[in-house]
Amino acid sequence: MKVNGIPTRTIWSVDHGQAIGIIDQTKLPFEFEKIILKDWRQVQEAIATMKVRGAPLIGIAGAWAMVLAVRDNPSDDFIHEVRSELISTRPTAVNLQWAVDHLVKRIISLPAKDRLPVAYREAEAMTQADVLANRAIGTHGAKIIAELYAKKREPVNILTHCNAGWLATVDYGTALSAVYIAFEQGIPLHVWVDETRPREQGLLTAWELAGFGVPHTVIADNAGGHLMQHREVDAVIVGADRITAIGDVANKVGTYLKALAAKDMEVPFYVAAPSSTIDWSIQDGKHRIKIENRSGDELRYIRGRDKKGHVCDVRVMSEQTNVENPAFDVTPARLITGIITERGVCKPEFLTRLFPEGARVAMKG
Repeated sequence: MKVNGIPTRTIWSVDHGQAIGIIDQTKLPFEFEKIILKDWRQVQEAIATMKVRGAPLIGIAGAWAMVLAVRDNPSDDFIHEVRSELISTRPTAVNLQWAVDHLVKRIISLPAKDRLPVAYREAEAMTQADVLANRAIGTHGAKIIAELYAKKREPVNILTHCNAGWLATVDYGTALSAVYIAFEQGIPLHVWVDETRPREQGLLTAWELAGFGVPHTVIADNAGGHLMQHREVDAVIVGADRITAIGDVANKVGTYLKALAAKDMEVPFYVAAPSSTIDWSIQDGKHRIKIENRSGDELRYIRGRDKKGHVCDVRVMSEQTNVENPAFDVTPARLITGIITERGVCKPEFLTRLFPEGARVAMKG
């Protein structure tokens, strides 16, 4: 995608893997800042603090963290130590574990002296594969939007929750990839953008859509059901942090409520995600997906710009107020119309038809 007319990705290699560059997403939408991370612990900290965020992107960031770790110490013990620390950083999103394990498997059988160049090449390949997968997801998702327009012959209203755009991936995005490609194809559309508290990730979605020129409107998280009741939403498209073998989906907290409203109002509800987000080892998402509980300060404070133009954090509740902050919830497969992947769109129960290799893992589980 482009920022101020310049092609930009969310993560890139610096000096052939001696460091990586990222966009500090905690500064958006008020400031656009790139930073350089020079060791694996800096990458881990960036994942933990959501300087990089979005399941596909933190997976790729984890792979590059492993490259930096191997650069420092290619021994078996150190590689396994770093692996464990990285995958515990964000436990809900399966892409992080998938990417780290994928890279470790590629290098662990090699002599120590050969590990770094192979790790670097593998991380580069995974980075590019993410872009291609997201582009394919967008192509399949755009067909859904085109079909809605063909029936309606008026701008298609899409509701999305959290941020599943290019900022959440290396490029293109998942849910928003469908929007971008449909918009490029000339399909009239409009996006309802949930603000998505805490962390206000919907504001990142709005920033992205504004940069691409897509018509959009930010709404309060709880307004989606009202809009569906009044037939102002034609489809809901969201991303995912983990999908089970039977199609249960963990995503940013609040997604489940949107799915319930969509089911009641017969609004199609789609989840867009690459196959790296599918955890074939589990089926029951409600009981098996570990939900990350984050700091209560994400609810106690809101970041914004004051009247003098300064960006600051503002406390919105008293110090005595207790806070619970589950970052995700699980939407059961029965509420989902279809899952959009790089191989096509299917009902949740038919995921294994698109990915027969996953079916073999699911059967073992």
